[in-house]
Amino acid sequence: MSIETPAPAPSDFIRDFVKADLASGKYKAPHTRFPPEPNGYLHIGHAKSICLNFGIAREFGGICNLRFDDTNPTKEEVEYVESIIADVNWLIAGWADDRLGYKAKGAAPEKRAGDFYLPAVPITNCEPFYASDYFDALYEYAVQLIKKGRAYVCDHTPEEVDRMRGAPDRAGEPSKYRDRPIAESLDLFARMKAGEFPDGTRTVRAKIDMASSNIWLRDPLIYRIRHAEHHHTGNKWCIYPLYDFAHCLSDYIEGITHSICTLEFEVHRPLYDWILEKLDLPRPLPHQYEFAKLIPTYTIVSKRKLITLVNEKLVTGWDDPRLPTISGIRRRGVPASALRQFAYNIGVTKYNSVTDIAVFEHCIRDDLNKHALRRLAVLRPLKVVITNLPETHAEQLDAINNPEDETAGKRKLPFSRELYIEQDDFAEVPPPKFFRLKPGGEVRLKYAYIIKCDEVIKDATGKVIELRCTADLTSKTGGATAGRKIKGTIHWVSAKDSIEAECRLYDRLFTAAEPDADGDFKKHLNPHSLEVVTAKCEPSLADAKAELRYQFERLGYFCLDSDRKLTTENRKLIFNRTITLKDTWAKEAKKG
Repeated sequence: MSIETPAPAPSDFIRDFVKADLASGKYKAPHTRFPPEPNGYLHIGHAKSICLNFGIAREFGGICNLRFDDTNPTKEEVEYVESIIADVNWLIAGWADDRLGYKAKGAAPEKRAGDFYLPAVPITNCEPFYASDYFDALYEYAVQLIKKGRAYVCDHTPEEVDRMRGAPDRAGEPSKYRDRPIAESLDLFARMKAGEFPDGTRTVRAKIDMASSNIWLRDPLIYRIRHAEHHHTGNKWCIYPLYDFAHCLSDYIEGITHSICTLEFEVHRPLYDWILEKLDLPRPLPHQYEFAKLIPTYTIVSKRKLITLVNEKLVTGWDDPRLPTISGIRRRGVPASALRQFAYNIGVTKYNSVTDIAVFEHCIRDDLNKHALRRLAVLRPLKVVITNLPETHAEQLDAINNPEDETAGKRKLPFSRELYIEQDDFAEVPPPKFFRLKPGGEVRLKYAYIIKCDEVIKDATGKVIELRCTADLTSKTGGATAGRKIKGTIHWVSAKDSIEAECRLYDRLFTAAEPDADGDFKKHLNPHSLEVVTAKCEPSLADAKAELRYQFERLGYFCLDSDRKLTTENRKLIFNRTITLKDTWAKEAKKG
């Protein structure tokens, strides 16, 4: 795998805080974390957080933990855990300057900030962290809060608690159990842990301020009863901490210095700080910073709505190449380096905004143009017979593998009397400025000769099925007499040497820039987001590799499908279109 040239590190307000903390001697190095909940697949928005957290560790010689915030057993699955590990590993593996700061497998979490590991190893060789590994410690922290009179067991139902929290313009109603004796709350909490009570009958709540202007401080729940098997701890527990309680303490246990979250958690920060402060924990404590999440146009990143698309079979699964999931992006053939370039340099701000998906698509095209191998393929074949060549004619032409990379070399391309060209490269009645093939017109075949269309063959319905042409045999590309100027150049494949492949032509999933703006995202689904065609390809593609990317010249960038390289019935190759060569949506936007 080639290592990309490191780009200048971004500059933003979070990195400014990190620099200031290191300059003051508060920390020796930053310790960040990426903490997804394993209740779905990661998407493009998570890529920004991954690159920010791992990027800061990379830039400042620190470490970054992958931690699963797995405190809700009813929504979390091993499938999601495995997919997240694969996605993170794919995204950051091979990042230039591999000091990405993973803790080595088997290394115990550090409670003290300052002592850091700096192994340069892929995440597959590391042990991810789990909030569920800290359940014993979190239980004891909750006991400490109860003993301090800072938490209590509440018997109100979830519906009653929601109602009693009040609203931003009015104070909440205190629980009648708020002043329950400490000994009684401790006894009930122990019995909750022992499994004595049904789901929803009791909770543990922090005792803060029911009149606070911040609703998150109105005696929030910190523990609840859930008699459900956990993907990581099995049936050991029937009580589970709430996210806000587990998150800040997991950060503390792991020695996190800079806890970086998206902007919606800004109102949670006072609770994050309150829990750490009231437990009188040894310093230093982690601090939370918030940034605006990535919201791209022409897509949705709501986990709930992505689940709807998958469950209603509007897409083929979580790795459908039309989805903004990282697994879908990977299957579509987007290089990790292109996603990193986009996510790492998109900007970190304190205000929410929408990012044009065309920016991401530009990163993809820029990356693939430099690295993709050039190949010839015809998606919608039209037969061409060169009548001034013998039926047995066969020759090998030189074709360039990548004009952007001299080291990519050349390959041999078979040329014969019968060829396939794209149907769109011929027009019987051409529009103005049509520089491709037409009756009596000439066009250059890429790497080959200039041909002239002499005769058009149609079937009984009037459909054009064959073109009879003559070739200027003195016009061979690269030959001594190849200097004749022709405006149009088209691609082709030799008919007798070609191989068939199924090509899946993926496009944007939605037709609206903000598909959920009117609350009905499904009505904006693009009916042309996937077209499947049987293509004719040059024979070298029979040896296509899943790890390589290909530019089908004049058509777009393609990759071998990672899910099924060959169908079991007809043994066809399957290629996914990663992206077109040009932004075809820009013209549509101007029309609109």
